Amino acid sequence: MRERHAGPRRGRAQDFESFVAGAAGRLLHTATLLTAEPADGPVPQARRLLTASLARTFADWERLRGEDPYDRTRQELAARFAREAWRHHRPRGGLLDRLTPQERLVLVLRLYEGVPEEQTAALLGLAEDRVRAVCNRSVATMRGTRNPTARRGPARLLGAAP
Repeated sequence: MRERHAGPRRGRAQDFESFVAGAAGRLLHTATLLTAEPADGPVPQARRLLTASLARTFADWERLRGEDPYDRTRQELAARFAREAWRHHRPRGGLLDRLTPQERLVLVLRLYEGVPEEQTAALLGLAEDRVRAVCNRSVATMRGTRNPTARRGPARLLGAAP
């Protein structure tokens, strides 16, 4: 009985390993941007976030059925970050450290990952115009034309009005 299931499991593991080999670098960079850890450091929070997201993708691997595993893992990264970010936010010195967790999430999804505005809005449970406003505010902060806001709580991350 055990031998009969070994073949499909091995194929599943090989497919997943191939996916990780091709996508892990970009996904780790995405996680590093989200956590605002310096990219030249060990990035432990980003690695933890990515590992948990990949574990979830592997658990759901058989049920993906035509769904892009990269999109699934990216969605899991965003969801895990959104659930945890407001509790763990503290300056880390990363590239996007001046942004609030919500601003980082929207900016990374929209500009780095290229997720369309409507998909970003659906993923985060925000209105499209809110996503647009957060993205514009994030870009202004990064350009230095806007002072970063001091308000960084859970209501902010979940879409409450500024």
